[in-house]
Amino acid sequence: MKIKQISIFLENKPGRVCGACRILSDAGINIETMSLADTEQYGILRLIVKDWERAVSVFEQNGIVVKLMDVIALQVANQPGGLTDLLEILDQTQLNIEYIYTIYCGKEETSTLIFRFNDPEAAVQVLQKQGVRLVDADELFNEA
Repeated sequence: MKIKQISIFLENKPGRVCGACRILSDAGINIETMSLADTEQYGILRLIVKDWERAVSVFEQNGIVVKLMDVIALQVANQPGGLTDLLEILDQTQLNIEYIYTIYCGKEETSTLIFRFNDPEAAVQVLQKQGVRLVDADELFNEA
């Protein structure tokens, strides 16, 4: 149920995000979803791609340091309180949410969110036990 996410550090200057995306584009790798967080000096570009192993290789061949992280995709009701209901379940655990971002899946009734937890293994167990709908990689890439 865990999905591989690629994280790369980019200098916070014009053209850096485009350059990273161009590397994947030139290799024929589609970005399913991404998130960019920045500071004054650098940014962290987080990407989910279907062929993550090849993407890592292409980035490394271009001198870009890559870090792989396990993230979890969850579906929540696309309505007021949908995310809150999930967060209330998580508040009853010892799981810490490090960050969240969304992936568009073209469904109106649900939203798919990407979560990074401090302990992904424990998160999968807790969420499954609570009946939260997890999305595996095959389903994620078929939806996107």
